[in-house]
Amino acid sequence: MNNTQLLPQVQAFLDKPHQLFIGGQWCAAADGGTFTVENPATTQVIAEVADAAEDDVNAAVAAARDTLDTEWKQVSPSERTRLMLRLADAIEAHAEELGQIITLENGKPYTNAQQGEVRITANIIRYFAGWPSKIEGSTIPVSPSSGEPMLNYTLREPVGVCALVVPWNFPLSMCAWKLGPALATGCASVLKPAEQTPLVAIRLVELIEACGFPAGTVNLITGFGAKAGAPLAAHPGVDKIAFTGSTQVGRLIAQAATGNMKKVSLELGGKSPNIILPDADIKRAAKGAADGIFYNQGQVCTAASRLYVHDSVLDQILDELSSHAAKHVVGPGLAADTTMGPLVSAAQHRTVSGYLERAANEGAELICGGQRPEGLETGHFLEPTVFLDASEQACIAREEIFGPVVTVMSWSDVDELVHRANNTPYGLAAGLWTNDLRQAHTIAAELKAGSVWVNCWNVVDPASPFGGYKQSGWGREMGKNVIDAYTETKSVFVSLAG
Repeated sequence: MNNTQLLPQVQAFLDKPHQLFIGGQWCAAADGGTFTVENPATTQVIAEVADAAEDDVNAAVAAARDTLDTEWKQVSPSERTRLMLRLADAIEAHAEELGQIITLENGKPYTNAQQGEVRITANIIRYFAGWPSKIEGSTIPVSPSSGEPMLNYTLREPVGVCALVVPWNFPLSMCAWKLGPALATGCASVLKPAEQTPLVAIRLVELIEACGFPAGTVNLITGFGAKAGAPLAAHPGVDKIAFTGSTQVGRLIAQAATGNMKKVSLELGGKSPNIILPDADIKRAAKGAADGIFYNQGQVCTAASRLYVHDSVLDQILDELSSHAAKHVVGPGLAADTTMGPLVSAAQHRTVSGYLERAANEGAELICGGQRPEGLETGHFLEPTVFLDASEQACIAREEIFGPVVTVMSWSDVDELVHRANNTPYGLAAGLWTNDLRQAHTIAAELKAGSVWVNCWNVVDPASPFGGYKQSGWGREMGKNVIDAYTETKSVFVSLAG
């Protein structure tokens, strides 16, 4: 394996102190605390980062409030657009650097990081840069009981200070999912990345600073959930919290938000059903199923982890899936031939490995994978894995794994199939593969999921809403829907009586 050479600027970035960014100033944590970040491919420490606590949260929220009430509110919509377009250009200009940082701390293949996540991030910021001049109120023809003439109009105003808590699986693009609408609507933010992947968020905020956003518009705190995330979620100075992560933590955030009834949007877990009908293009469906579960090492909230295959094509699909799994080259993300990197951490590797052990004990049949690849004794590596579960009772058929593990189940009756597909506490995504237009639309309408993909998987666009049913979350991100989540609507009545 020939590893991609680290850019000099990436090495320089890793070697320098990694601090908090509060009110336009880089600073150490108030108590001086730090924590280390490791490369999941080697388990080596690559950086030391400031470990924020409640005092730092208080300072960051105060800085956000100060600029919201002063300088940032004076910035015109067209100037917000200009700043955001400048940021999108900066992200693209630093794509190689950002991609290497993502791979070093997250583990994903460099091509996926640089050509995928970084480019997507720039596109998201660029999409939301078009919104500041289009956030409009309206005039309403009211009929007051007094009969006097009345003008009624609405104003759309920024919701206020936003806490933006992002996960480790897409550590840059998830920042953009939340910063994009926050900046577009004129909100001020406190950004908290996951403790496993804080480095690319730090570098992003350096670019935000260089682009000339007013001090305090975006503040950054790095650290752990208990010390930094919990006080941020409960902070009375925060008007809205946007969180992407596990359903378990989402519940805690929703509870913490009740103190001052802050607005909450949650994008949480999933156990997405992927359905193959007998008339589907088998090779295309099998590749889509493989990509849907093995992409990003299966560490995707919309991972196609439940695969329902019609009895008549089950053997073909299993053969095709096994073939796709065997073609993956598992290794360090900076190796040129790697197509699947390590899991993000030792804890995640233990969790996924535990599911594999339980699955075998609960009657699931291992078709392929499930082991640490030969020659990769260090790092958090795992082979792409396929199970067949005839009874659909194993834990891997019901619980979110967040690893490269797909559970295949067969079906014969389409009405029963839809019931089985919806029989989950989650409802983030679903998909089906068919050439029957009637079946495609009929089944799509019955699936209880925020996104349904037909003959494709994981198609996401900044113009289209994204979010989940049931325990997969509250609200929607992306598209025009998310603008409502970052604004308040004010109704103004003006008497026109003489």
